[in-house]
Order: sequence, then C-alpha cells, then structure tokens
Amino acid sequence: MKSNFFVWILVTVLLTTAHVATAQQPTRVWRVGYLGGSLAANADRIEAFRRGLRELGYAEGKNIVIDWRDSEGKLDRLPAIAAELVRLKVETIITGGPVATRAAKEATNTIPVVMAQDSDPVGNGFIASLARPGGNITGLATLAPELSGKRLELLKEVSPNLSRIAVIGTSTEPGNAQALKETGLAAEALAVKLQSLDVRDPKDIETIFQAASKGRADAILVLGGPVINSHRKRIVELAVKGRLAAMYYAAEWVVDGGLMTYGVNFPDLFRRAATYVDKILKGTKPADLPVEQPIKFEFIVNLKAAKQIGLTIPPNVLVRADRVIR
Repeated sequence: MKSNFFVWILVTVLLTTAHVATAQQPTRVWRVGYLGGSLAANADRIEAFRRGLRELGYAEGKNIVIDWRDSEGKLDRLPAIAAELVRLKVETIITGGPVATRAAKEATNTIPVVMAQDSDPVGNGFIASLARPGGNITGLATLAPELSGKRLELLKEVSPNLSRIAVIGTSTEPGNAQALKETGLAAEALAVKLQSLDVRDPKDIETIFQAASKGRADAILVLGGPVINSHRKRIVELAVKGRLAAMYYAAEWVVDGGLMTYGVNFPDLFRRAATYVDKILKGTKPADLPVEQPIKFEFIVNLKAAKQIGLTIPPNVLVRADRVIR
C-alpha cells in the first residue's frame, strides 16, 4: 500500500510540474514586414489583411508583430526599405504591388515574399509559373492586363460616341506595358484612338491632363501604379473638371468620386494574402504554394459623377453593375 501511495505521489508531482512548465512556455511572436505604397491610400486593403490575420488567430502585439513600411509614393525609396526589412530579420515580407515585389526580390532570395496583388507575376519575372512558383515568392495575381480590354468596352458602351481615349499609367510599373497592349487591341476593334500618357511623378498629373485636352480626348482609362494611386483624388477631380468619362481599376477610385471601375476586389486579395502568411509561418515553402488568381470582380458605377459630367448611363449597363453609387 505504501509503495502504491508513493507511486501516486510521484506521478502527481510529475504531472503538476509538466503542466506548470507548459503553462509557462512563452507564446511565439512572429515578425513579418509589409512593403508597399502609401498606407493611407490603401487603408481598406490594409484593414482587410489585418482582418484575414485575425480570422486565422493572429493578434498584433501578442503573437505577431508587423513592421509596416511604405514609400509614400516615392518609388526610389523601396529598395532601401526592403533592405531594412531584411536587416530586421522578418520571417516573411508582404508586398502591396509589383514595384514593391521587385524591390523585395532584389533584397532577398531567402526570406519568403507574399504578393498581396500582382498584375502579371510570371511576365514580371517573379515566379516560374502560377502552379509552381519555384523560388521564395508566391501570393496572388490580379489578371490586370487581361481586364484592360473589357474596361475599354464598358467605356464605349456608356458613351458610344467616344473616339479618343487617353490611357494614364506609369510606364515603369510592371504589367502596364502588357495592359496597354491589350487595350490597344480592344481599341482597334472599337475604332477608338488611344493616347498614352506617362505618370512617374506627382508633378506629371497636371501635365498629362493638359496633354489629354490638347489631344481632344473624350475619356480616360487609368492603369495602376503607386504614384497614381497615391494621388487618385486629384486625378478624379481633374477628370470631372474636364468632363471626361473615366474608367478606373479599383473601387477606391469610384468611392472617391470617379465614374466607373471594373476589376478585381483588392481588399479580398489582401485578406486572402493572410492565408499565405499563415501557411509560411507554419512551415510551408513559398515554392510549394501556387499563386492564386482572383475570384471576385466588381463593376461599380457612380451616378453622381455621371451627372457632374453630363453623362447618362444606359440602363442595360446599370443593370450589370455590382454596385451603383447614387
């Protein structure tokens, strides 16, 4: 009986000690970095990413720390910022667009990089293929070049008399060259003449609208880029002032007063990017995570903006809109 009693005491002590030791184990705190354009201009996307992390059980300041870095619209700052994140030894880097992804790619070939969105990751040289990325980069694609033709078609539908359209973009933005090519093919089919206008610096914005006016543009089609996105309110204002029909690439533009947008749901991409971060932190290699393509698309029309420029949106176009701002 004494022997059994002492065995019971010993087992109890061991189990209690093990429980206390387990309870005292510190929670692993992951450190990740975010690299992109203006955080303020992309507030909805950033919040969607944070929401995605929360849904997966991460809490900033408790089990994950995010080093937020943005270029504030100054693209030449991105390489230095990417190098800084590498020095901080973050466990993964999330990039907000292709220019940021290129900077991260040049800064490291070992730290995993998650693209929250990229127009053409294969064409941009970031991955070998969508199914097998093959390196330290993976994430989500936007199909931006393929959507450019559809955007032009919608512009022509809302304003059948359009004959000249100014395409506003940043020539150095990865994916924009292909988007311009796709737009050109659609323009030929619709008998529309294109005028390509390059924005590399904020000071170019006023100049390109003067050029559009001189070129007798009836409308504008805006391609992506950090500089352009950071100054979208000014671009929207100038489009309305010039009474130009306008097609944009993301919902934020229409919320800020733009006429129309057709494209992917960017906040949804950023929310889904959190799942990539989760898998990588749990040990999956980026090379083994296929790049996903978008599953949510949006066509949004702003009737207030249409009224400002004296444009009536045809009913057959309105009924196809996912959202109408009145």
